[in-house]
Amino acid sequence: MKKPYRKSEALKILEKMDFENLVSQYPNTPTKYLPKPTYSDNDANSLTKAIIRFIWLKNGQAERVNSIGKQIDRRETVTDICGRTRQVGSLQWIRSTGTTGTADISATIAGRSVKIEVKCSATGDRYQSEAQKAYERSILKAGGLYFIATDFEQFYNWYNQNFGR
Repeated sequence: MKKPYRKSEALKILEKMDFENLVSQYPNTPTKYLPKPTYSDNDANSLTKAIIRFIWLKNGQAERVNSIGKQIDRRETVTDICGRTRQVGSLQWIRSTGTTGTADISATIAGRSVKIEVKCSATGDRYQSEAQKAYERSILKAGGLYFIATDFEQFYNWYNQNFGR
């Protein structure tokens, strides 16, 4: 049986930070009319969004790196002489032009290059590929920081340890 999701204190801190940022952006709007930001870390996409938002709120720069590639639709609908329509052709994937094994998040925090690989523990995605390990080694060799985030609490503690509150 799957255990119920419980929001960590770190995510609650992120939500509070984001709401305070909203209040400062809209000082003339009563707080009861401002939307309360919500975050979770129960899947890789949500964890990635939370990490990026936290870095931005801490005056860093962060962006998601898309390394999937692109799908091209080469299908077309044709009508035969009997009036029947059908689809011919296929879908084709084109490889990404990005670096193989690249991290999910590229960031600059306090002047340091930081790469963050998201491996969500809630979904069971825990292992790096050989290409990701090689990418990690290249980042560390160049003097950057590399971190594997499995949940937001773990990332939050790593961030505070490396960059302070």
